[in-house]
Amino acid sequence: MDLRLTAEDGYQTSRSYSLAAPAEGDRIEITVQRLDTGEVSPFLTDELSAGGELEVLGPLGGWFVWRTEDPGPVLLVGGGSGVVPLTALVRARAGVSRAPFRLLASVRTPEDRIYAAELSRRAAEGTGLEVAWVYTRTGLGDDSRKPGRLGADDLARHGWPANIQPTCYVCGPTSFVEAAASLLLAAGHDAARIRTERFGGA
Repeated sequence: MDLRLTAEDGYQTSRSYSLAAPAEGDRIEITVQRLDTGEVSPFLTDELSAGGELEVLGPLGGWFVWRTEDPGPVLLVGGGSGVVPLTALVRARAGVSRAPFRLLASVRTPEDRIYAAELSRRAAEGTGLEVAWVYTRTGLGDDSRKPGRLGADDLARHGWPANIQPTCYVCGPTSFVEAAASLLLAAGHDAARIRTERFGGA
């Protein structure tokens, strides 16, 4: 969805944000990653308070969507805050489907994991959700994987093999999405079953 802010002098700016959960009536949820150099995120995280008014357009889009009636396996691949819409899919699945989900998220450090506790709890419930994190800068002390970019080995270890035809959802910065989608194609996944959502600088 798009958010538009209007300053007292009339200056306007807008940003797009992924939904973090299925909409409940008129209630929508987003997660904002604060960027020190950002124009909008510092306002949303530091200044906006209950009762503040925003212009909202959306929800938008119809391609990056998982249908609860789809029983097939799903692979979710996220980079950084790209885990936000993937978590929305996990939340949409809860209590209504046991379709096998695997979430592979790439972040810089363990401290950069968004929704880590919730995702861990959901995976522990034994409903067919598996969650794995890979780190690009600093990993956990007992992690046998050296920090680095998401690679083919990570997808082979934590993803689904192409022959079972999972639907793949990839979200993150443009460069991450392009690299991850290329890895999926190289592993034999059908391009028609790879859905992407990307973001970049304003």
